[in-house]
Amino acid sequence: MDNPRSIEVITYKELRELSYMGATVLHESAIFPVRKEGIPINIRNTNAPQDKGTMIVETTCNKPDCIITGIAGKKDFCTIFITKAMMNSEIGFGRKVLQAFEENDISFEHMPSGIDTMTIVVHADEFVHKEQRVISAIHRLAEPDSVEIESGLALIAVVGRGMKSASGTAGKLFSALAKEGINIKMIDQGSSELNIIIGVKNSDFDTAIKAIYNTFITDK
Repeated sequence: MDNPRSIEVITYKELRELSYMGATVLHESAIFPVRKEGIPINIRNTNAPQDKGTMIVETTCNKPDCIITGIAGKKDFCTIFITKAMMNSEIGFGRKVLQAFEENDISFEHMPSGIDTMTIVVHADEFVHKEQRVISAIHRLAEPDSVEIESGLALIAVVGRGMKSASGTAGKLFSALAKEGINIKMIDQGSSELNIIIGVKNSDFDTAIKAIYNTFITDK
């Protein structure tokens, strides 16, 4: 984005979510000692030291100006879509599927699931050279009805403590992407209501970022 709006206050949890999805603000090991002690951090621009900068805090009662605090994302993920009838009633099915990835030293990013379906999201760099071994392991361990792979997925995290008290955030997000003709391939939201993660095609990544920013920040 050109001339993005600065963030006045951000919590450690929000920063962690954004950093995980590619926002290179501060390295986790650099802030862990002060975070542990509950000490706030003030980040300033060396080219504009007179500006207030950004305060990184453990928690705050200050209401944010916008529903969302930040947007971050990364490209080049793969999804492994697994189906099996009565999956939800089979004890240990998820563990068996994840064991196939563990045996091949692959970590997973997200795992949205349904009654008879499970999707594992992994980074393409780790997966592409081991895909057939992983698929064979899934069949051996979990005996699914089918396994399908899709590549070229980008993940975008919309993060903000303001989402907890705001209704219709997800609907606003989906409408913004729909207006740009962007198909949402995956949706994942934690119970903390601190973030929403969506999956789109790599080719839609930049357009999606701009659409979300304009909807929640520019046109708030």
